[in-house]
Formats: sequence, C-alpha cells, structure tokens
Amino acid sequence: MSILYVVGAVVSALLFVYLVYALVKAEEFSMTTRSWLLLAVFLVVLFATVRPLGLYIARLIEGGPRTPLLARLEEGVFRLCGIREEMGWRQYTLAVLVFSVIGAVAVYALQRLQPWLPLNPQGLPNVTPDSSFNTAISFVSNTNWQGYAGEVTMSYLTQMLALAVQNFLSAATGIAVAFALIRGFARHSMQTIGNFWADLYRITAYLLLPLSLVFALVLISQGVIQNFLPYQEVTTLEPTSYEAPRLDAAGQPMQDVAGNPVSETVTVGTQTLPMGPIASQEAIKMLGTNGGGFLNANSAHPYENPNPLTNFLQMLAIFLIPAGLVYAFGRAVGDTRQGWAVLAAMTVIFVGAAVAAMTFEQQGNPLLAQLGADQSASPLQSGGNMEGKEARFGIAASGLFATVTTAASCGAVNSMHDSFTPLGGAVPMLLIQLGEVVFGGVGSGLYGMLVYALMAVFVAGLMIGRTPEYIGKKIESFDMKMVAIAILITPALVLLGTALGVVASAGKATIFNPGGHGFSEVLYAFSSAANNNGSAFAGLGANTPFYNGWLGVAMWFGRFGVIVPVLAIAGSLAGKKRLAQGPGTMPTHGPLFVGLLVGTVLLVGALTYVPALALGPVVEHLILWAGN
Repeated sequence: MSILYVVGAVVSALLFVYLVYALVKAEEFSMTTRSWLLLAVFLVVLFATVRPLGLYIARLIEGGPRTPLLARLEEGVFRLCGIREEMGWRQYTLAVLVFSVIGAVAVYALQRLQPWLPLNPQGLPNVTPDSSFNTAISFVSNTNWQGYAGEVTMSYLTQMLALAVQNFLSAATGIAVAFALIRGFARHSMQTIGNFWADLYRITAYLLLPLSLVFALVLISQGVIQNFLPYQEVTTLEPTSYEAPRLDAAGQPMQDVAGNPVSETVTVGTQTLPMGPIASQEAIKMLGTNGGGFLNANSAHPYENPNPLTNFLQMLAIFLIPAGLVYAFGRAVGDTRQGWAVLAAMTVIFVGAAVAAMTFEQQGNPLLAQLGADQSASPLQSGGNMEGKEARFGIAASGLFATVTTAASCGAVNSMHDSFTPLGGAVPMLLIQLGEVVFGGVGSGLYGMLVYALMAVFVAGLMIGRTPEYIGKKIESFDMKMVAIAILITPALVLLGTALGVVASAGKATIFNPGGHGFSEVLYAFSSAANNNGSAFAGLGANTPFYNGWLGVAMWFGRFGVIVPVLAIAGSLAGKKRLAQGPGTMPTHGPLFVGLLVGTVLLVGALTYVPALALGPVVEHLILWAGN
C-alpha cells in the first residue's frame, strides 16, 4: 500500500469532517451537544485512518516499501553508511543512546553559536547555558518542554536545524523502539530485533517526511505562515495605551520622594509581527507528538493554528501515527485482534478523560457564576470556563485538545491549562502521569501500553495460578524486572522532583501562586518532563538554572530510563519460542482483557499519584466549591 493511498483516505475523511464540523459549530446546537458531536466526529475520523495507516506501518516493520526506485536508493544509502546486519538488543540500545547524545550536543551547540550563524535576521543573541542544556535534552527526548519564548529566543536556523530536525529524529527514535518491541513479540528463537539505523531511515523517509509535507501544505492553505522574512512592524487599527515604569537616564525605574515607583502612560500605534518557517515545524510538531511551538503561545497563536478546521486537523495528527502503530502491532504478530484490544483499552480511558475534561470546563467557576446571577449578567450565567481559551475554539475544542495532547506525548496546547478549573486541569495532569500510554507518543505510547499489558497478564497469572503468557510468549522473571523498572522510573522522577521543587529555596522562589495551585504547577512541571510531554501549567518561573537543570535530568531519564528496559524486554522475547495456545491460556483479545488492561493502568496511576493530586487540584477544587 503506497503512502498516496493513505493520504487519499485521510483527505477524503477530512472533507467529510469539514462538513460535519460546520454543523457542529452551528448556533442551534447547545454547548454540551457540540462537545459530544465534536468528540464523536473526532473518533470516527481517527478510526477511519487506523487500518490503512496501520497496514503501511506494518510494511515498514517488515522492511519498508519495496518499489524499485526506493529500494535502489535505500541500498545506496545503507552501503554508504555501512548499515548491514541486524542488531541484538544491547547493540540496538547503544545505537539509540549514542545517537541521542550526539543529537543533544548538536542542539546545544547551535543555540550557543546562533549569533554567528546565518538565518538570524533579528540578530538574536545566543541562548544561556542552562536554557540550552534544558532545550537540547527536551527536543532529543521528544519532550519539547520550552522555558523560553521561541520568537524572541531562537533564530530561524536554530528553529529549523536544531528543533525541527530533532522533531523528526526523536519521533523516529520512539517509533524505532516500538518496532523493536513488536519484533520481539513477532519473532521466536532469534537473537536480533532489527537494525536501529535502518529503522531510523525508513521511518523518517517513508513515514514522517511524506505525511509532514502534505500536512504542512494543508496548514499553509489555511493561513499558517511559512517564510524567511524579518519581523514586520505594522500600524495597528487603534493606538494602545498602558502604564509603564518611568526610567532614568541609566535605564533604571524612577521613584518619588516617598520611595514609590513612578509610572507614565505610554501610547503605541505599532506592533511587531513575528515571521518565519512556521508551517513546516508545525506539521512535524503534531505528527511526531513533539509539541514544541515556533511561537510562545504555541497552538493558541493564529499563526500556528488559525481556525477550527486546523485545530481539528492538529488533534487528528497527534493521534494519527500512535493509533496506526497499534494496528500495525496486531498485524505484525499475526493476530489483528491483539491490536484492536490494545486500541480499545486506550480509547476507553481517552473517552472517559475527554468527557471529564469538557464537563468540568463547561461547569465553569461557581464563584463567577454566582456573581453573574447576583448581577443578572447573562454572559456569566451561561456557564463555562472561558478563561485562558481562544474564542475561535471555545470550551469544547479546547477541552478536547487538552485531553488529546496529554493523552499523547505532545506538549502542544491551544489553551492555558493553568486557567482550567481545578478538576479540569487535573485530567490532563493525570493523563500525563499514567505514562502517556493512552494512544501516547509516536512509538512510546505503544511500547508503554505493551509494558502494562505484560503487567496485566502477570497479575492475571498470579490469580489463576499459571505462568503468565502474552501472544504466545512466556513472561518470566527477567521480563517482569524490566517491566517494574519501566513502570516505576517515571513516578520516582516526578515525585522526587516535585518534592525537591517545593522544598528547595531555588524552587520555591519562582512559584508565583500560593497554596494548592502553586503545588499543582510544580507537580505538573515534573510530570510533564519525566513523562516527556512538554506542556506546562504556567504560573511557574521555570526558565531558571534550578528548573532548567532538574527538569532536564527528569526528561533524560524519563525517556531513556524506559527505553533501555523496553529494548531488554524485546531482546528477551525475541529469543523465546512461541507457545501453542492451550485450554488454560488466557485470551488477550477480548473484553475481559481490555478491562484488565484498563484497570492495571488506572490502578498503578491511582496508587502512585492520588496522594500528590490530593494536595494540589483536589484540595483546590474543594476550596473553590466551598466558596473561598
């Protein structure tokens, strides 16, 4: 199946979406009805792409599309690079780590050297060492945490050569690890799980690049900009006036005789509009579940996400490859029911989270609602929390976007999570803390969920007194040790990092909100970093040496502390014989297993994070609804 077939299927589905979405936005629908219609349409279109894209990815796992031209080109590249035999899991792991370290060094160097490099029309200075360190790890680990404002920090060259390139390579690395684990299940009595360099090339050349090119053109057609122009100074329709500190000749704020700051009214009639190659980075930002925006406002900015259609397409792009990978897994192991079962478990958790997030946001702030009722103000009486949301998207599309981007390992945001209601903000936080296995990042979502599947069959084996098996492979002591490490490493990073942030003076110095909300901001930051999401609650001054350093540590070990045991599991499974199913074999493709898998994911998350959540969003919710 060619990539053109996949693209054709997606485009046909999107034409249908455009018509239905226009109906969803019609005024005759209530806010709640629009929310559920939007969620239903999103799932219908997503599932329409699962099988065609999954079949295409399955071919990549087996060796890639074998058209004569591509085969000759690939053979030439492999011969030039010395890519030959397949690797055992140790060789594969070493290749992943070495490649990632080199990538981190390159991204760090480009940031530090950008004043002397081309494509810097704004003459931006080099990035500070601690921010460069954080950003290098962030983009190499597919986290894309941004403690800086992109349009005033990174040159065009840094955005493209450092950040956008890593958007491709870090995404391809995650998918390659998923390929290796899939081969572990599919093969038997073998010591190899593929070749990392071959996987990296095929994923980038045959999957990420074609899809990104098509998606970038679609975004450009909708108004996302793509150029190399210097920033534009334009005249505004109306002058803007604001109060600013009056400065002395040395540029320092002035004070009156009583020591109070002196301010003055400043009126401006111009505005600086950022330019740059945004559409190309936006496409892979979504398809690779990266999330690092070209602009500080990310997908809330009209240059990155101009209208409701692009908003819908961006949500679809985030889930597109993770959902297709699940079907490819079932196809590769010879039983597509296994893939559908994993996809069903992901969907159950996702739908529950999406309904919860949109419902909590539609309830709004009870104190504002009461204020509106007292003053007979209909905008407040109508309900719903529009704080921190773009009017062109509204509550439903913003709540769904927040759920999608945190169910996947994508830090893209179209609204301010910090401005959500306490429980509305708790939903994306908990989705991150579950390990982002609900569709999850490209590759990382699937291999994370398969780790939970191994845990589920292990628990089931204990209950029925049988040696656990999954897809014909016996799950033994070594496998379960690696599963334990993969599951526990990120919670340890999150909870220890949060404790450090709220105890250390350097951490407390930039928590700008008191009480439970300030704690939530720190908890969200370390949850996002260790689970390689990249979104933030804001309200936390994270661009400091303290947070840049410790969040960088959390991102690195949160990524590779999981990848190493996953590849060890892949190597162990590939070397085992496939067992024939017997009368005592537990089926892993039916509703019972789906329920067991969902329960395992939720139980591990609840036991790990509920105490911390109780100190943050839960107590904040109770205080709010008590009228304080």
